Amino acid sequence: MRICVVIPSHNRSATLTRALQSVYDQSSPVDEVILVDDGSTDASSDLVARRFPEVKILHQANLGVSAARNRGIAAAGCEWIALLDSDDSWLPHKIRAVRDAWRKAPEFVLFHSDEIWMRNGIRVNPMRKHRKDGGWIFEKCLQLCAISPSATVMQKTTLCELGMFDDTLPACEDYDLWLRLCHRHPVYYIDQALIVKHGGHADQLSRRYPAMDQYRLRALHRLLLSGDLPVDYFRAAESVFLRKLEILINGAEKHRNQALIDEFGPLREAWRRHGETPASC
Repeated sequence: MRICVVIPSHNRSATLTRALQSVYDQSSPVDEVILVDDGSTDASSDLVARRFPEVKILHQANLGVSAARNRGIAAAGCEWIALLDSDDSWLPHKIRAVRDAWRKAPEFVLFHSDEIWMRNGIRVNPMRKHRKDGGWIFEKCLQLCAISPSATVMQKTTLCELGMFDDTLPACEDYDLWLRLCHRHPVYYIDQALIVKHGGHADQLSRRYPAMDQYRLRALHRLLLSGDLPVDYFRAAESVFLRKLEILINGAEKHRNQALIDEFGPLREAWRRHGETPASC
């Protein structure tokens, strides 16, 4: 199992060293490390070149995390892709645990694990809704992102078949990918914490884009329009779509967010007038 690590980064000099050191501290080494510098202006890639000369560094304009991941995946010379966000880190036995799982179950196309959450240096407990799982988890992916990118090792050919990450989504691009993957494939869950997610910093996407459900709704609507879902999955996705749609528009009306009203209001009105399914909206 040859594994390439893909790390997208934009102005993350403060956390990149920690992320990369966790890669090189693995008890089972990876085969390739790719850093995609997404238009950084903080000389972070120069820092990496000095401290970790083995890392392959790709430079691009600031196109966003999805475009950066996609470029790294395309450049990878290994069949398996391990994602690592530049503000997260791995525990030393992560790759060994994944390789052990792959030897037991080589038919799976994605392996992921539990995680430790840190916020401003203090460990916090995730809520029950954030509990990870394996198998056919499509319905568990509908409410929120059920897989952490930094916890995954995925088959490159499967990612390419799915079209990789949607670079038109500024957030929830991982939620979108898991929906597209998990209605086609079961996933393997390693029931132990293998990564540390570090939160609380000012440039987290959740702070930049507070109404995150607008992007989940875009992903759900596109999936419902695709015609790819079996009936039971379609009905489950439809139910979540309608509930999220109502909540989002009610909030937009309350806060007078005209952009959201203009984008999603027509969908709600179509349902109210005609009882249309999303496939006909």
